[in-house]
Amino acid sequence: MIDKYLDRTLFDYELAYTKAPKHATELARKAVAENFNIVAAVGGDGSINETSKGLIGSNTALAIIPAGSGNGLARHLGIPINSKKAMLIINKAKETLIDTMQFNDETFVNIAGVGFDAHIGWEFAKFGKRGFSSYLKLFAREYPKYKAQEYELIVNGKSMNKKAFVISFANGSQWGNNAHIAPLADIADGVIDIAILKKFPAFNAFNLGYRLFNKTLHHSRYLETIKAKEVIVKQPKTFAHIDGEPIEIGREILIKVNPLSLRVIVP
Repeated sequence: MIDKYLDRTLFDYELAYTKAPKHATELARKAVAENFNIVAAVGGDGSINETSKGLIGSNTALAIIPAGSGNGLARHLGIPINSKKAMLIINKAKETLIDTMQFNDETFVNIAGVGFDAHIGWEFAKFGKRGFSSYLKLFAREYPKYKAQEYELIVNGKSMNKKAFVISFANGSQWGNNAHIAPLADIADGVIDIAILKKFPAFNAFNLGYRLFNKTLHHSRYLETIKAKEVIVKQPKTFAHIDGEPIEIGREILIKVNPLSLRVIVP
């Protein structure tokens, strides 16, 4: 496909294959050191996240060929899921700058979170079978058992206590598969959209699901959104997810914005 669709009058290319977790970050840093103009990541949000970490603050741009279960960042940016169409976008080499987010010692590009979505991230990693249907099966299995948690948020220096089912820290608007947890999020506005979802009755699941996929969840009484440049979260558990990948992060998390710190190839 590269030989067929990449404009070879504009670009030479090299292929690099990841061999282990975090290897994509090393490969991206190496590309920056060797003055590559673009690093194209082929994968899902986790792979995009790892690649981005090696490019933040550099003059090398990230391009995305979506090949994951959710492809949240690609969808937010309007990058086609079709590999051929995504590759043709690279030929135009249109760049934009987007924010990235610091999450303690980690970095994320799209969405991080604590609560039920982080729990599902851990279960999904063990599930064995990828894809949207697996998310639905896990939701149906785990929702009845999961209890809302108590959190303390310190937002721009002001403390507040929240009992939440999910707290998402959104740079982009969606988890993936067009499920928009923060429909109004702007990936280049210098702020975090903190989406706080309360536990909802099971009979409201269909309505909330409709809103989630129809970009109207912010109209629901079960969702509160707070915008901030920095937030500290104190949580009862120690795990979270960053761009869909489960991590052990500890009971206190500092999240802050790195404004316009990553170059991305967009349509």
